[in-house]
Amino acid sequence: MNYPLPYFVSKPGMAKELAPIIKVENGYKDKGNFMLTTVRMGRANIFSYLEAKVKKYEEIYPVDMILDKKETEEEYDLRQLHLMAGSKQNAIEVAYRKAGLPVKYNYKGIYVMQVLQDMPAAGRLEPGDRIFKVDGHSFPSSKEFIDFVSQKHAGDTITLTFMRKKVEKTVPLQLKAFKDDPKKVGIGISLVDDKEIEVKPKVKVNTADIGGPSAGLMFSLEIYNQLTKDDLTKGYQIAGTGTIDAEGNVGPIGGIEQKIVAADKAGAEIFFAPNEKGAKNSNYKAAVKTAKDINTKMKIIPVDTFDDPVKYLKQLPEKKSS
Repeated sequence: MNYPLPYFVSKPGMAKELAPIIKVENGYKDKGNFMLTTVRMGRANIFSYLEAKVKKYEEIYPVDMILDKKETEEEYDLRQLHLMAGSKQNAIEVAYRKAGLPVKYNYKGIYVMQVLQDMPAAGRLEPGDRIFKVDGHSFPSSKEFIDFVSQKHAGDTITLTFMRKKVEKTVPLQLKAFKDDPKKVGIGISLVDDKEIEVKPKVKVNTADIGGPSAGLMFSLEIYNQLTKDDLTKGYQIAGTGTIDAEGNVGPIGGIEQKIVAADKAGAEIFFAPNEKGAKNSNYKAAVKTAKDINTKMKIIPVDTFDDPVKYLKQLPEKKSS
C-alpha cells in the first residue's frame, strides 16, 4: 500500500525562526523574529494522495511538474540543496553590500548536478561530484569550463579531475554531440558553480536539510539585521518568502498559500510576499486571498526588492509591550 505513485504531494510546512540558525560574528540581537517558511513535499502513496484530495491547502502534482526531464529524485534533492546554497550566498552578498561591507568570492570548481544517461558522463560521473580541473587547467567559473569544452570536437578526449566524497579521482571522457543539438558537443552534465563567499565579520548559516531558493529574502533580512545597530524587527514576528538574486531582486516561489498557513500557525504578524511587479497572478495576490480565507490578522506586504521590506520596517512603530 506504500507503493509510490507518479505524483508528489505538498502541504504546509513550518515557520522557523532564523536567529538560531544564522550567526553573524559579534552581530546585533533583535527583539522580534524573522522567520523562513517551508512547504513539505514528498512522493505520494495511496494514503497521502487520498488525504491531499480532501484536505484544503494540500496539493497534488504530477511527477513531471516537479522533476526535470530525466531527473532522478536523488538529483532533484541535490538540486534543491544547491539552490539553497546559492540562495544563502546571494542573501549574504545583498545584506553585506547594503550594510556597506565588502564581498569577495573564492571559486573552487563546479558541481555536477545531473548526468544525462545517453552521454559520455553516464556511469563515470555522479551528481555531487566537484570538478576542479579539465586537462590540468583550473577555471574560475562554469562559463569558462563550458567555453573550453565547446571549442573542442566530437571524438576529442578531455580528462577531468574531481572530488567525490573527499576522494580525488580522474576520468578521461570522449566528447559527443548532443542529440537535440548536433552542432554542440559535451559530456552530458548540468552543473553549477562551487564558490565560497568571503566576508567580514564572518557569518554562518546552518540550514541542515532545507532545500530550495525560497528563503533568500528572509535570510538577507536576518543577516542585515545582525549587521546593523537598529533592530528592524522592532519586536514583531515577521515571516515571508521569496528568492533573492545578487542585485537584491525578489522572485516568486511555489506553495505561497501553504506558507501563509504555516506562518499564521506560528503566530507571524507580518508576511512579506513577492509582488512580481503587480502581476495578475502574483504570489502577493495569492497570499492575500489565502489570508482572507483562513481569517488571519497577519499583514501581507508586497515586495519586489530587498529595499522594499527594509523601508517598510524602518517606518514601522516599535511594538508596544503587552
